[in-house]
Amino acid sequence: MIRGITATVLRPNPTGRDRLNNVTYGEPTREVVPNVLVDSPNPQDMEAARANGVTLALTLRFPKTYSASLRGCSVELPAPYSDTYRVVGDPKPLLDANCPTPWHMDVNVEVGHG
Repeated sequence: MIRGITATVLRPNPTGRDRLNNVTYGEPTREVVPNVLVDSPNPQDMEAARANGVTLALTLRFPKTYSASLRGCSVELPAPYSDTYRVVGDPKPLLDANCPTPWHMDVNVEVGHG
């Protein structure tokens, strides 16, 4: 049986606006998500032209039990990945009828150091 890892979604927590009317953020809200599969990204996606030179690091496969939007979120992964990855775009789940496995949403994530 295939088993995923436990990932932590970090959801931005807007707290107000600064004097220039920009949104300010506090500590992110943390959501623990069990059974997330980790995969290498599709080579075609890695070679696609992406805004701001984004390089995909991993593809996460989220379980059908997770239904919240991931737009603007980050995901913390345990060892051996041990990093915080930014979600690329706004991933959408596939139709459950087309996914016989417990996973139905591919989430591309990237990481930047520097």
